[in-house]
This record gives sequence, C-alpha cells and structure tokens, in this order.
Amino acid sequence: MLIETRGLCVQLGQRMVLKDIDMGLERGEIVTIIGPNGSGKSTLLRALIGAVKPASGQVLHSRGLKIGYVPQRVHIDETLPMPVRRFMSLPRRPSAEALDAAMAGAGISGLDQQQVMSLSGGEFQRVLLARALLEKPDLLLLDEATQSLDHRGSAGFYRQIDAVREELGCGVIMVSHELHVVMRRTDHVICLNGHICCQGKPEVVSASPEYQSLFDLDDMETAVYHHHDHHSYSHNNRVN
Repeated sequence: MLIETRGLCVQLGQRMVLKDIDMGLERGEIVTIIGPNGSGKSTLLRALIGAVKPASGQVLHSRGLKIGYVPQRVHIDETLPMPVRRFMSLPRRPSAEALDAAMAGAGISGLDQQQVMSLSGGEFQRVLLARALLEKPDLLLLDEATQSLDHRGSAGFYRQIDAVREELGCGVIMVSHELHVVMRRTDHVICLNGHICCQGKPEVVSASPEYQSLFDLDDMETAVYHHHDHHSYSHNNRVN
C-alpha cells in the first residue's frame, strides 16, 4: 500500500467529521471519493497529507512516500503580475529541467511566460497539476480539481491524469462530484458521508442501495451512469 488509514477519526471543533475510515491505495490505482457537501471528503484528503490530525486511528505511508496535491482552489492577488514560471517556482525554485518536465506532464508546455491571471480555468488547473508533479510524486491527490471546468475541459483534464498515472506509475486519489466520470475513470469508489457508506468497484457501488439513497438516484439515472457513451451525459448531472 502507498497509503492506508485504519480506524481514522477526525474531529473539527465539537463535530466528528470522519469516523472509522478504513481505506488504502496501491501504486497505479485510481481511487475516487464521492459524497454530498459536508460529508468530509476534503477533510479526508487533508488528513492524508497531515494537514489535520486524527482524533484517533492512523494514517500509514509507505517509506519515503512523495505526495503531489492539487487543492480545490488557490487564491491569487489579481493585481500581482506573475508569469506561470514564477508561480511554479513558489515557494522554492525547482530546476529548469524539473519545471519543464512537470509542465509537459500536465500538458501546458509553452505557457511558462503567460500571466497566471490571463489563463483559462482549464489552463490554471493544469498549472496546479504541474506544480503537484514537480517532485514526481508516488501519490497524487486531487480535491475536486475539475469543479470550475465545463464538460469538455473536465474530460480533457481526466485524460491528462490517466497519462500521468501511466508515465509515473503513481497512485491517484481524487474527490469528484461528477458521477458519470467516476464510473468510467476509476478503479475503486469510496462513498463517504462522515463514514464510509459503501466502497468497491464502480459497478458494485453504483448498484448499491446506500449509494442510490445517498444521492437520491432513481433507476433511470443509475442506468445512465452505467451507459458507455459519456457524451450522452449533461455536465450538469452532478451531485450537489
């Protein structure tokens, strides 16, 4: 296992946000975490990277594990001129070779002198991905990295993640609201609502009563998520 949790519980203030989380990820595997707003998805990622401490339980890393993290959002001062190359060099400057390789891996070669604030949403997400790839991570964590993108931009971003996994052989844990994408582009799904409601292969989870109840899906919607032609979905079919 690259990373594993055993009985993980996280408390924020008086609220137990996560309870008894048992999960793991192997190299080359993509695990997707889904759940309604407030279900603890982002908190789980933050616990995995050590940004929040467990109230109880454990987070276990393989020895020397390198983690790349793509956050849900990054706030940048819009009045501050900053080319992509400078942004990529914060907080510490990578070698030119590492920077070029990371930008190529994220599919944004040639954007290094462009101003960050002039980038499209999709380009900026790829810049964040490139930053996460600088250290050639063993594990890539993505927290709703496509939430600001349209359907086409989202599909392109997920294809890039597949390419990164192939090239680096890394494991990927991603939080997503896009159920149809999850069912097509992941090896294992974890359905979260403060605790793990159900988990397993996408086709097993999508057929489970817990999953359908949590997302209030009827049989017709479930059939749509099983359909192989993802172009038939509306990009608005997302869980709130």
